[in-house]
Amino acid sequence: MNPLERINVTKAFLPPIEEYQAYVEQIWHNGWLTNDGPLLLELEKKLRARLENERVLFVGNGTVALQLAIKVLELSGEIITTPFSYCATTTSILWENCTPIFTDISAHDFNLDVELIEAAITSKTSAILATHVYGRPCDVKRIDEIAKKHDLKVIYDGAHAFGTKLNGVPVLNFGDITTCSFHATKVFHTTEGGCIVCNNDELLTKLIQSRSFGHINDNYFRVGINGKNSEFHAAMGLSNLPHLNSIIAHRKKASELYDSNLNWDKLFKPFTKFDSFEYNYAYYPVVFNDEATIMKVIKELNAISIYPRRYFYPALNRLPYLKESQSCPVSEKVAQNVLSLPLSHDTSTEIVEQITKIINASL
Repeated sequence: MNPLERINVTKAFLPPIEEYQAYVEQIWHNGWLTNDGPLLLELEKKLRARLENERVLFVGNGTVALQLAIKVLELSGEIITTPFSYCATTTSILWENCTPIFTDISAHDFNLDVELIEAAITSKTSAILATHVYGRPCDVKRIDEIAKKHDLKVIYDGAHAFGTKLNGVPVLNFGDITTCSFHATKVFHTTEGGCIVCNNDELLTKLIQSRSFGHINDNYFRVGINGKNSEFHAAMGLSNLPHLNSIIAHRKKASELYDSNLNWDKLFKPFTKFDSFEYNYAYYPVVFNDEATIMKVIKELNAISIYPRRYFYPALNRLPYLKESQSCPVSEKVAQNVLSLPLSHDTSTEIVEQITKIINASL
């Protein structure tokens, strides 16, 4: 490895530049830069085909997708959510003036522990907002049962889950609304961007209106925001989408090499119990026995320009701007000791072997 080359926890896939340029030439020809241009509409059509769902909207990013979901579902009061996710999951709840109620995670897949949800439901609860952590699906069946029993809405943060399927169904199709991020760090990206997927036409109409300031032409319907995206971002998505299968295939190969090289007597990684599960290999997290070891590994990898990430750290129930502290011991322990290892469309055998050698020597 070139000593000056920096290996990050992930790396954005860039399509052959000629493919992107071809779309940029269309933008110049059309003179249409944003506001539901032809490339954006083409990308939405292809996303709908990929997700097998006609109710998919391309938006500015994954965070605004969460904010739109909370707004159009008219949520208030308390939202039961996970302490183990990216901070946007929690801050979107706070941003919309709701209160996050954290329930702990399952020790096997780091998703919301469904056995703890009902005990957290109160008269103020309006919804459950769960994350498909690392792209591994939540127990969507059980969450749906709980939500129906208590008349709650369900939102899934599917930021990591594009390309994942459960029982043959794309994971982004579950819940009242599921959101996804297309940030440059994701398996599929549009540089910046995201999508929002819903399960009925009334919600879709509200989302379309809310995404564009609350109006369509001179007709005003509701309070809205600017959740739109541009033709340039759509062009990146259109360029990247045909490469998605090969990207996932390479990530799978690198993940399997990590699997075979690491010393699992002293490490743990999350796993999914569902039989019919098709993974997108979004991340490669490993959990160490203690924080001292993880910090030693980070230091040694950084010394050779390899930068894994403590993803996610800290546990969200410990964010400093929360009004109240809520205990989630499983999440707190995982957050303290988890490390996501470099994984991308071009992670090499050499890099995996270097990383695993250093980790195994530290255990």
